[in-house]
Amino acid sequence: MTLDSIDQRILGVLQKQGRISNADLAERINLSASACHRRVQQLESAGFIRDYVALVDPRKVGRQTTVFVEITLSGQTDDVLEAFEKAVARVPDVLECHLMAGTADYMLKVVARDTEDFASIHRRSLATLPGVQGMRSNFALRTVFKTTALPV
Repeated sequence: MTLDSIDQRILGVLQKQGRISNADLAERINLSASACHRRVQQLESAGFIRDYVALVDPRKVGRQTTVFVEITLSGQTDDVLEAFEKAVARVPDVLECHLMAGTADYMLKVVARDTEDFASIHRRSLATLPGVQGMRSNFALRTVFKTTALPV
């Protein structure tokens, strides 16, 4: 499936207002409600829309500390990478994990209540991940800008 300008507009609106009604979405993009609904279903079926979620304010749930952790592994074999990736996916405090090119093997985005909580996460979860040789943590002082909307 190739995205046309209508599909792009649909995705643009849904990324910012996921709970918009089909009628309101259709009106916003100048399409009939039935055609709009069909388009959204096609975008879902084709995998352009993976899921619908609620974005929770981390401060409201006591997770105001964001830490970016660079992980260096002891090796680069498929077994080492696979074991690390499976284990890190089970750490609930890790929101994102990226395989990197550069000095670190992985970059993690971790949320914690405060520095003490992060120290516990570090000791209890991160340091025990398979293959970890070294870690370097960078604390975010303030989130200046954040979005989940991709340019389409």
